[in-house]
Amino acid sequence: MTQPDSPDTLQRQLAEQRYIADDTVATVAFLAIAMRRPLLIEGPAGVGKTELARQLAAACELPLIRLQCYEGLDESKALYEWAYARQLLYIQLLKEKVDALTDGATGLREAIEALARHEDAFFSERFLLHRPLLQALQTPEGAVLLIDEVDKSDPEFEAFLLEFLADFAVTIPELGTVRAATPPVVVLTSNDQRDLSDALKRRCLYLYIDYPAPELEESIIAARVPEAGESLRREAMAFIREVRALDLRKPPGISESIDWVRSLGALKLETLAGPRLRYTLSALLKHHGDLRRAIDALTPAP
Repeated sequence: MTQPDSPDTLQRQLAEQRYIADDTVATVAFLAIAMRRPLLIEGPAGVGKTELARQLAAACELPLIRLQCYEGLDESKALYEWAYARQLLYIQLLKEKVDALTDGATGLREAIEALARHEDAFFSERFLLHRPLLQALQTPEGAVLLIDEVDKSDPEFEAFLLEFLADFAVTIPELGTVRAATPPVVVLTSNDQRDLSDALKRRCLYLYIDYPAPELEESIIAARVPEAGESLRREAMAFIREVRALDLRKPPGISESIDWVRSLGALKLETLAGPRLRYTLSALLKHHGDLRRAIDALTPAP
């Protein structure tokens, strides 16, 4: 692991990955790494929350393990489950051995007790399916664990996370307690679809990422779309600010801004003037009403 020794170092490491972080983002992310505290990032969709986790993994030279949250997510999909089909297959393949173990049993109870003395063979690591949370605990060099869109999960799953985040350990009844040799760097993201509990927030450092200031956004675009000329970037940034000022269902985030400027470059446009501008806005806006409103308000008729 290449652990940064200061927020400035992390800021430079992220810049090498073409992620432009301001001082607040760099400082809070550095503290999360140095203190091994989970980092909860909230903010509008598309402002770089998930991307920050990806680039922290790249900057620190750690594997990224991602758990995508959704309604109905439970421990078996997030932590572990037993490969029952594989267990049954082994039982079929070892039928002769099973018969030998139960040979001489005078009844069902004795047969079950004879098999029970060997049940550990079928509840071992060989038959354990590792889900993201367990993978993060068992990665020797550590990992960046991204728990993405945690606000989409149910409150019951959020309660389960409290125990996991408190000790970086889980108990598997058949195997015992699994503790992280190297605690993972945990990043949780939320689009604020529901309020998260105070208990979860207490366990985390908190970071809110909003739409970037114009100067920062232009630096981000320059880093991610270097083929776009300076004049076009500045025009594009001014246009994006006008779009965000409209009454939209979903204002464009930085990810949409990057896609849009790339689309301008793919069309080899050097200026926003011209009839094709309106046809590129589908890279910037993802709702029909927003698209129509922007076209009517900001682009000339063809």
